[in-house]
Amino acid sequence: MKVRKNRYIIAFLTLSLGFSACNKYLDVMPDNRAELNTETKIDKLLVSAYAESSNLSLTEFSSDNVDDYGSSNPNSERLLEEIFRWKDVSETGLDSPKELWESSYKAIGSANLALEAIAELGNPSSLDAQRGEALAARAFNHFVLVNTFAQHYTKGNAATDLGIPYMFKSETTLNPQYTRNTVKEVYDFIVKDLEEALPLIDDASYGSTPKFHMNLAATNALAARVALYMQNWEKALQYADAAIGTNPAPILRNNRGIAANAVSSVTGLAVFYNASSEKANLMLQTSFSNQGLYFGAYYVGSRYSHGALISNTETFLSDAPFGVRSSTGYIPRVYVYGGTNLDKNLVARVSYMFEFTDPVAQIGFRHAVHAPFTTEETMLVRAEALIHLKRFDQAVTDMKRWVDNTLAAPPATFSVASINTWGNRLAYHTPKMPTPKKKFNTEFTVEAGTQENMLHALLFIRRLETMHLGLRWFDVKRYGIEIERRVLTSGGEVGSVETATKLVARDNRQAIQLPQEIISAGLTPNPR
Repeated sequence: MKVRKNRYIIAFLTLSLGFSACNKYLDVMPDNRAELNTETKIDKLLVSAYAESSNLSLTEFSSDNVDDYGSSNPNSERLLEEIFRWKDVSETGLDSPKELWESSYKAIGSANLALEAIAELGNPSSLDAQRGEALAARAFNHFVLVNTFAQHYTKGNAATDLGIPYMFKSETTLNPQYTRNTVKEVYDFIVKDLEEALPLIDDASYGSTPKFHMNLAATNALAARVALYMQNWEKALQYADAAIGTNPAPILRNNRGIAANAVSSVTGLAVFYNASSEKANLMLQTSFSNQGLYFGAYYVGSRYSHGALISNTETFLSDAPFGVRSSTGYIPRVYVYGGTNLDKNLVARVSYMFEFTDPVAQIGFRHAVHAPFTTEETMLVRAEALIHLKRFDQAVTDMKRWVDNTLAAPPATFSVASINTWGNRLAYHTPKMPTPKKKFNTEFTVEAGTQENMLHALLFIRRLETMHLGLRWFDVKRYGIEIERRVLTSGGEVGSVETATKLVARDNRQAIQLPQEIISAGLTPNPR
């Protein structure tokens, strides 16, 4: 596979020769604002305001969605080993912290150049849509970075926890110096950008491709997720309502239509799952990534997998709040793949595409396509906020919409009472006796009984809905869920538990370490 880094370095040297090492990673766009003097040119620049890399692999392999299938599984990669065991990542290339950092700040640089060009033109109303998109894209890129490279937002610690630099302008000086804003500052800036962006966004400006932009629904969905993470439950409700409406039934995923496609693999089905014509996909993102291989019908990287043990005891095939289901009990179904010390349980979430740059030599770029914002995930954001507000019946209404749309045979009863019965029956999870119910260690109060049971059910459904997409990692951080890594035997049973490296609530390793190049350039590293 041709390495994208070479192409990027050539482009960087051509555009910004002479900038410092720190500037290389934080903001690589040239100062060409004088040329950005028309709407068409600004539109073209905003295409690059979306990162070409994602945090899917970084966060999914950090979460409790994967086990180690042991050294007898030959399909291992050093990058995944470092991520899985929460080490400071030394590997570079696709899916590495370095790629995410570079790509995100490059995208932020494009958004800032667009904003500066619009300001120099006098902020005309004819460019309101472009200004709104630039602000929303800037907020989204910073949101990805702060949640990947910093501790989760908590009201008691956000004002002192190290965040990431929030970039408001393109950089033109020879040796810029950067400092890390606090987590609270970053979130406050994100909220400000989104509040300014929302009244300006006009989906008509995106022509035939609104799903690949920060359209109005996607921006509201982002604002809902931001509010949820900040524990602003009422705001989360308001933004979720704005994104998907109070009754999102017409824009729920057409699961039965997707499942009806004649495909034999989860990789093939993921193409239909991520179709731009699918109403539930509020936004789509393409990135240079192996994620579609890791969680596709391939052996690549499969030593660290969502396998039968997790599936049977914690996720799809376990004792669920809606009852035990088989792999075909879900629409679309759960795909089960066997192999060398492996039994992967996968669902269609991430598409894999290969872009040939030389068909004869069979070289090119690996791409992943996923939906960062969907009707279902936003609906579950709302349900979670409702649970925190103790509006349990309303929360169940949204959760039941997911159950009825996803299961081949939904239960006759799915209610607060049935969820309480389920939650009260389950023992808390241990690595050797796993269950879907994992203890919370939160800054905010969770009342024992109905509220806790409802949150366990919500997080269970959310875990299934966001499988392979990395969002489970943020739920782990938000709820202080502890993780102990397991190494499985060739029979797929627990061989050993790595108790000494247990990840606890607010563990320093929950903030993925900055790329070494950034630390060497003078930015303060995450504590270890």
